[in-house]
This record gives sequence, structure tokens and C-alpha cells, in this order.
Amino acid sequence: MRTMTWKRKVLYATIRPIIRMFILFFWWTCRVEKIIGNEHALELIKKGTPIIPCYWHQMHIFGTWYMRQLQKQGLKIGYLISPSVDGEILVNIVESWGAVAIRGSSNRTGARALKDMYNTISKDKVSPVTTSDGPTGPVHVFKQGAVILAQLTQSPMLPISWAASRYWELNTWDKFIIPKPFSRIVVAVGAPHSIDKKITPEALENERVKIEKDMNELFLHAKAEL
Repeated sequence: MRTMTWKRKVLYATIRPIIRMFILFFWWTCRVEKIIGNEHALELIKKGTPIIPCYWHQMHIFGTWYMRQLQKQGLKIGYLISPSVDGEILVNIVESWGAVAIRGSSNRTGARALKDMYNTISKDKVSPVTTSDGPTGPVHVFKQGAVILAQLTQSPMLPISWAASRYWELNTWDKFIIPKPFSRIVVAVGAPHSIDKKITPEALENERVKIEKDMNELFLHAKAEL
């Protein structure tokens, strides 16, 4: 297990502002033309209860941008970050934005991560962001974690997507999207999905398939508006 040595502290202190500037560069140079369905999020925020924002792993750059907009409207955001020492970089960035870092890996410690997010919602009223096909895919396949979390906490899932007029698609498992500088962006927000507490396993799977379909249709909707 790696530890936070002084050399690693220096390295992370160097890398951290580079990552921040990388993200901010695209936020500053790209233009968000519209946010479709923003009223869905605003109505949930007015109720004052936590939600579970969901977007695909490839959509971190402007998925995070939209989360920042919701923070300004009063939503308390949280991010699940690896408990490893490498996660310290992201913890620092997330906390500098006023968000909550939830330490846990949905890959290696899925049950523990689910429990931590449950406690964060129930006790701290934090809305944990989920990249619902992460951390290893398959791409655009909505995993059950967020659905189960929505059932246990009775917090609605909020599907989110975005599209860029020009972008690069990386050769990674998630086909990570990087918008080209000065491209146009459209964000699309879907209707919230609430899960009944006493839902059957079969119906729970149907809900998973339904929000997966909605997430993919949101991307096509955003793309069509460019």
C-alpha cells in the first residue's frame, strides 16, 4: 500500500493545479448554448432534499460544470473518490469547489461505497454524483448501484448528458469525450426517476433499463440541438 511520502506530496502539489487548469480551460473556452430540462433540477433543489445526479463516465468535463451550476443554486454535491493515496489529488480539487469527497471505490469496495453514499445522503443531505457505467464499463450500461441507492434513500436519480459541436473521443473503455476549444455545448437534463421502497427485483431491473435508455436518448437530444 502506497503512503503519502514527501516526494509524493510534492508531485501531487505539482499535478493538482495542472488538472484544475485543464478542466477550467475547456469551461472557459467552450460556450454552453443552452441547458435543456434545467427545470427538472431546479424543482428538486427547491424541495430541499438530496438527489442522485447521474451521467456517463465519459462526460466528466461538462458533467462537472453542470454540477457547479447546481451548487450555485444551493445543491450540496458529493463525489465518490478512490480511497487510495492517488485519490488525494481529486479530493483537494473537489473540496476546493465546496463539494464533499466520499472516499470509496465502487470497483473494489462496492458495498462499502454504497453504504458510505447512503450515509452521506441520509445524514449529511449530500447529493452524490454517480458516473453510472463506471468505473470499468461496459460503456453506456447503467449499473444497479445508483438504482439501489435511490431505492434505499428514496432520493430521485437525475439523468444528465451533454454534447459538443466538436470533440475528441479518446481510445479508452469509456470513450472519454474532450470538447475541442471554442466548441458549442448543449446540456440535457431528464425527468427524475424515483424508485419505490417495496419494488420487486424484476421491477428494479426494469427501472435500471429505463434510466439507461433515458440517458442515451438525452445525449441524442443534446446533439440534435447543436
